[in-house]
Amino acid sequence: MKIASINVNGIREAVERGFLDWLADQDADVVCVQNLKAKSFDLDDSILYPEGYEGYFLDAEQDNFSGVGLYCRKIPKAIMYGLGFPECDNEARFLQADYDRFSIASFLMPDGSDYAAKQAFMAQYQEYLSKMARKRREYIICGTWHIAHKTVDLANWADNQTTPGFKPEERAWMDQMFGPTGFIDTFREVNRDAGEYTWWPKLDQDVPRSRQEGWRIDYQIVGPNFRRHVVDAWIDREATFSEYAPLIIEYDLDL
Repeated sequence: MKIASINVNGIREAVERGFLDWLADQDADVVCVQNLKAKSFDLDDSILYPEGYEGYFLDAEQDNFSGVGLYCRKIPKAIMYGLGFPECDNEARFLQADYDRFSIASFLMPDGSDYAAKQAFMAQYQEYLSKMARKRREYIICGTWHIAHKTVDLANWADNQTTPGFKPEERAWMDQMFGPTGFIDTFREVNRDAGEYTWWPKLDQDVPRSRQEGWRIDYQIVGPNFRRHVVDAWIDREATFSEYAPLIIEYDLDL
């Protein structure tokens, strides 16, 4: 099973830059998209239902803001929209597809431009994650968490210790999630290298991404029972339809 996750940073703009061509080439079972910045009812059918996929979307109340989606080759048994608290649901930050043995979710954390709001969201989301970890059901949560966990996860960490996305309290929150709460960072299960980034805040299209200062703020997380199912993981730096790069994980599982 191949799952891709990508913050498109505006679905219409991403389509203009080749997102649908990229999607057609992936042969992914599920593609999780974040930060659509569009109402799904305003999108063309070519975006809503690309060949081979069923699209599911959650729109934010505010225009040109947030929004998450799922492109699924196999129709899920159920779709869960939101998590039940306004900061998540009104801003369209969580969408989940349920299959027989596990669930796959597309998730978008607040970026920290309003840092107090991000902290409040994190506190409520932690409660939900703790509940999820206690369930028998398994989850794969994919998306932009807007936090670089370790110093290896961003290029210039020494100068960013007071920057939202790398503040001590945010990193401690990730420590809790990947520690006592019990979730696993699937990418780091198979790749421990430095220089592996998913976002370039000052992206220069004329300079290869490998030479630019980036952050790894996108994750696919799973529970401890799924650790053994992670086969491969990579970041598609060649996909340039967004300032974010797709994170792709292969699992030895079937939907």
